Amino acid sequence: MDLDLTDDQATIRKAVRELAAGFDDAYWRGCDHDHRFPSEFYDALATGGWLGITTPEEYGGHGFGISEACLLLEECARSGGGMNAASAIHLSIFGMHPVIKHGSEELKARTLPRIVDGSLHVCFGVTEPGAGLDTTKITTAARRDGDHYVVNGRKVWISKAQESEKILLLTRTTRFEDVSRKTDGLTLFLTDLDRARVDIRPIPKMGRNAVSSNELFIDDLRVPVEDRVGEEGEGFRYILDGLNPERMLIGAEALGLGRVALDRAVRYGTEREVFGRPIGQNQGLQFPLADSLARLDAAELVLRRATWLYDRGEPCGREANTAKYLCADAGFDAADRALQTHGGMGYSEEYDVARYFREARLLKIAPLSQEMVLNYLGSHVLGLPRSY
Repeated sequence: MDLDLTDDQATIRKAVRELAAGFDDAYWRGCDHDHRFPSEFYDALATGGWLGITTPEEYGGHGFGISEACLLLEECARSGGGMNAASAIHLSIFGMHPVIKHGSEELKARTLPRIVDGSLHVCFGVTEPGAGLDTTKITTAARRDGDHYVVNGRKVWISKAQESEKILLLTRTTRFEDVSRKTDGLTLFLTDLDRARVDIRPIPKMGRNAVSSNELFIDDLRVPVEDRVGEEGEGFRYILDGLNPERMLIGAEALGLGRVALDRAVRYGTEREVFGRPIGQNQGLQFPLADSLARLDAAELVLRRATWLYDRGEPCGREANTAKYLCADAGFDAADRALQTHGGMGYSEEYDVARYFREARLLKIAPLSQEMVLNYLGSHVLGLPRSY
C-alpha cells in the first residue's frame, strides 16, 4: 500500500481546498444560525464538477473511487464548513451507488446527470421510528397496483428532505411475517418526493442546522414501476453495497472536522496570553492537543487502508468499521479539547469551536453508533457470540 497521494488525488485535494476556502466562518456560522441550506457552497461544488466525483463518466461524472470521495469530503469539513458542508453534498457524492450498480439504464440516464450537475437534490429514506438500526423491521409498505406501487409509512432523520425533489426510498413489498429470511421482501425506489402525499416535518436538533433533518409521513404515494431500483424484494442487498463506503465517508468527515478544530485550538493557544505567556505554552493545554494530533494521524492511516482496499475490490468490513470508530472518536476529542483550550470563549459562537463540538458529537451516533461498530468487530472479526 502506497501512502503517497496520486497526482489526481493531490490535485483533487488542492482544488477542493481552494474552492472551500471561499466560504469563510461567517458564512457557515450564518447558515447554521439561520437554518439555511448552503446553496452557494452546493452550487460552487456542482459548477466545479465535484458532485460527480464517483459517478461513471457516461453519466457526466469522473468515475473516481471512494479514496477520492473521502479526500473531497474531508477537505469540505476541514475548511470550517464541518458537517453542514459535508452533509450538503454527501448523498450526491456516493449515495447513488445502489442506483449506479443496480438501477436500470433508463433510471440512471434520467437521474444521474442531474445529480452530477447539481440540479437534482435527493434524500435517503431508510430509517424509521420503530426500527432504528434494525432495518429489516421497517414497516413502510409498497403495494403493487398495476404499473405503480402505492406507498404508505413513516421515515425519520431524513437529511435534506426539504430541499429534495426525489427520495431513495426503502420499503417492504412483503410483510416481515411472510418472508423466510428477514432481509427478504425489501424494495428500493428512486422516486419523486410528492409534497401532496408526503408530509415533511423538520426535527429541531442540537447542531448541523444548515442541513435539515426531517420526519416524513407518507400517505398513498404512487410510485411508477420504472422508479424501482433493481428487482422487487432485493432492496436490502442493494443498500448493503454502500455500507462500508458510508462508514469511510463519515470517517473522512470526522477527520476533517477534528483537523480544523485542532487548527483553531493551536491558533488560539499561540495568540492568547494569560499571566504573561501564551496559554499553549502550558503543558496542561499543549499535551491534550498533541495527543489529538497523534490520534487523528493514526485514524487517518486506518481510513486510507480501508479506502485502498475498497477501491481494489478487497474485503474491507473490518477496516471500514474501525476507521469510522477511530475517526469519530479522534474528531470529537479534538473538538472537545479545542473548546476547552478556548475556555469561556469556546462556549460562545464567536470562535466556531462550539459549532465543531456539536457537529463532531453527531458522528459518534450516525450513521451508526460506536457501540454498533464494536458489535460488528466483536462478532464478525473476533468471532464472539452475536449480542443482538
